[in-house]
Amino acid sequence: MTTGYAGQAIKSVLNSENGFCKFLSANDTGATGGHQSGILISKSAVDMMFSRQELEQDTIPKRTVKIRWQDDFETESCFTYYESKNELRITRFGRGFPFLKPEQTGALFVFTQQTDIDYSGFFLETEEEIEEFLTTFAIDPTQTNRLIDTGRLGLLMGKREELAIKEFINGLTVDFPMSEDMSAASRYIENTVHDRVEDIRENPDRKLIAWTDMEYKLFKALEHERYKDLIFKGFTSVDEFVKAANIVLNRRKSRAGKSLEHHLAAIFDGNEIEYSSQAVTEGNKKPDFLFPSQDAYHNFDFSVDYLVSLAAKTTCKDRWRQVLNEADRLRDRPKYLCTLQQGVSGAQMDEMQAENVILVVPKPYIATYPQDRRDRIWTLARFVQYVKMIEGK
Repeated sequence: MTTGYAGQAIKSVLNSENGFCKFLSANDTGATGGHQSGILISKSAVDMMFSRQELEQDTIPKRTVKIRWQDDFETESCFTYYESKNELRITRFGRGFPFLKPEQTGALFVFTQQTDIDYSGFFLETEEEIEEFLTTFAIDPTQTNRLIDTGRLGLLMGKREELAIKEFINGLTVDFPMSEDMSAASRYIENTVHDRVEDIRENPDRKLIAWTDMEYKLFKALEHERYKDLIFKGFTSVDEFVKAANIVLNRRKSRAGKSLEHHLAAIFDGNEIEYSSQAVTEGNKKPDFLFPSQDAYHNFDFSVDYLVSLAAKTTCKDRWRQVLNEADRLRDRPKYLCTLQQGVSGAQMDEMQAENVILVVPKPYIATYPQDRRDRIWTLARFVQYVKMIEGK
C-alpha cells in the first residue's frame, strides 16, 4: 500500500525517460532569506533539461516547459543554466503555487521527464512518503540530488571500485550477506580503493558519506548480479512477480534501516570511543548508542554529566520525537540525533531546540538547513570530539 503521493512519484519515475530527486534546501524554499529564486538542480541532471545544442549557444540557456505537479495541475515553467555559477534552476511557478514554502524545507522533490517539453514534479512531505520512495529505489539520503538509477543509467564508479565490488560478490557463499556484513564490506572497499583511512579520525563527516555511498553501489551491484537472470527470463505469473518484488523491497528496507548505525559504530571504534549499541534502558527502551556504556547508565553512582545518548535516523522530519524518552536518566540532558536528512524547516528546528534535541549532521549537508539556525547543528566531528573529551580520551 502506497503512502500519499509516493506511489504516483514512483510510477512517474519508472515510466519516464529520466528521474531526479533531492531534498528541498532552505535556499529552495526561501527560508534563508536569500535572493535566489526557484529550485536548484545539480548539474548531474543537465542532459535531462537541455540538449547539447542549447548548452552551446552564446546566451544563457533557457527554455520553457510544461510541468505537471502532483498529477493535479500544470505550470509553464522555466529552466535556466548559469554556466558561470555551474547552476541549474527551475523557476516561474505562477502565482499561488502551493509549494516551496519555508515549512516545506526538507521535503523530497521528485522530478521526471516524459518528453522534451513535458515534465512532472512531486513533493513528498511526510517521512512515510519519503521512506517509501527512497526504499523503492534502494536510495539513501546521500544518493539524492542526482539522477535516479532505475537500472537504465548504470552505476557511476571507478574501475578500481568496480573490480573490488566484483571480487567481493564473486567470493560470497550466500546470496545476500547480513546488513552488518554488507556495511563492513563497503567500508573495506572504500578504504582500500580510496586510501583515506585517516578520515575516520580527521574527517568523520566525509567518511560517513563515503561509506554510505559505497554501500549503495555495492548493494545495487549485488542486486543486479542476483536478479539479472530472473529479469531476463521474465515471470510465469503475477504471483511470482509480486513475491519477488516483495522480497526485494523488504531487503531494501532492512538494509536502509541499519546502514547508518553500522557506519557510525565504525567511526566510534576508529576513534577508540567506548559505547554500547542498542543498550536497554527503562521500560525496555533501546537508544541506538549510549556512551560510555549500558553498565555506566544503570550505575546511579555514575554522574549523568558523563553519559550521552545518540539516536541514528536516516531521515528525521517527523520521527525525531521518538528520541525524547529513550533514556529517563538523561531526560534533562541534551538528546543527540545523527541524521542524513538534508534540511528541515525552521519551525521543526525550533521544536527540537525546545525539547533539547541537538542534530548531528555531516558537515556538507548543514548548508541545506535554515541559515539562522545552522549554529545549533553539530557536525559528526564535533560530536566525536565531545564524547572523547568526556571519556577522557
